[in-house]
Amino acid sequence: MIFYDCSTAPNPRRARMFIAEKGLNIEKRDISIAKGEQMSEEFRTINPQATLPVLVTDDGLTLTENLGISAYLEALHPEPPLMGRTPEEKGQVLMWHAIVEAQGGLPIAEALRNSHPAFAHRAIPGPENHAQIPELAERGLARTRKFFDLLEARLQQNTFVALDHLTLADIAAFVFVDFARVIKMRIPEGSMATRAWHDRIAARPSARL
Repeated sequence: MIFYDCSTAPNPRRARMFIAEKGLNIEKRDISIAKGEQMSEEFRTINPQATLPVLVTDDGLTLTENLGISAYLEALHPEPPLMGRTPEEKGQVLMWHAIVEAQGGLPIAEALRNSHPAFAHRAIPGPENHAQIPELAERGLARTRKFFDLLEARLQQNTFVALDHLTLADIAAFVFVDFARVIKMRIPEGSMATRAWHDRIAARPSARL
């Protein structure tokens, strides 16, 4: 297998953490988004959508989304379980993963890509150019604040986001919380449950990759 990574971007980091938590050693190739290498003709023969991460399996299958990559690796290597064991657990993990992506990941990306000069005409990932819309940046900031509130409320009730142990949902939430620094947002001062959860995950070896 070959894993196409980018050391500075949040979505590849999610896959990188998942791979590390599984204890897998997969050949890695770093693609620099800062240098625009994802837009190269060579990389677009691998992923025409010019996005990362990408996993190419031993059978030549190309997987380009975190959920697909994670589901594939979980099926091959079910231990430790990062996507649940029972039908109920699997449902909860995917539900919370979807909530975290929609309420956290997308608003942060919306705020960043519609405000930062580096993303002028690149407001949406992929091969097509799209103009920035400042109003979407403001909406992204407001939605990110709500995401921090949602996360704190959940973590006051549960040690981890979905189940009683680390799962795919925690990995996604952790990466998004860290990445919120690019829009100058951090865990709110009074969010003690979120801080404790973040500190536990930050201490894991996978979080330092």
